[in-house]
Amino acid sequence: MTTDLSLFALILDASLVVQLVLLVLAAASLISWSMILDRAYIIGRARKRANRFEEQFWSGDDLAALYKELSQDEPSGQGLAAIFRAGFKEFVRLRKIEDSDTQFVLQGAERSMRVALSREMDRLETHLAFLATVGSTSPYIGLFGTVWGIMQSFHALGNVEQATLALVAPGISEALIATAVGLFAAIPAVVAYNRYANQVERLNNRYEEFIEEFATLLQRQGRG
Repeated sequence: MTTDLSLFALILDASLVVQLVLLVLAAASLISWSMILDRAYIIGRARKRANRFEEQFWSGDDLAALYKELSQDEPSGQGLAAIFRAGFKEFVRLRKIEDSDTQFVLQGAERSMRVALSREMDRLETHLAFLATVGSTSPYIGLFGTVWGIMQSFHALGNVEQATLALVAPGISEALIATAVGLFAAIPAVVAYNRYANQVERLNNRYEEFIEEFATLLQRQGRG
């Protein structure tokens, strides 16, 4: 309890610049934690939906029936289901055009799937840039607060005849708090960014593989 009170006192006694630095870092930490929890939910749900869709898709059901079922269950759609619906819808639409070339139909369907993939990746990558920014800049912001606090401490020593550890220690302690808070904000953001960037990349590869496999199935249907 005494340590907490002394730490709180150091923050209150810090200079205005150091207090502003601590406020910025605390806000960045809170925002990054909210984004970390949000990405954990979104990416985890995307992975579960991909598993569920692949189980449906490779069960051998008719593609038209699957398209109709998915359109009724998830009108907006996300993930593999959205990519499948975009490709199949365009495939059916282009096939109805008279004298439509098979290659033209397949290219149109794959183009639609690529657009849906791009939208899905944008959704999954939301907030990752902010986490990367917090992770890379927070230590420097904290270091700025530390340097400023130490400068103020040594400047204050110029007004006394004899410098002692008791005079220097409080100023240096409050300055080092800024570095500690900067690291506290940066470390979770860096860990989360690396983890989620890897998971998003894996999902992207999974979506890419599905597009290739689905395009092959459509090619067989187009020739049938």
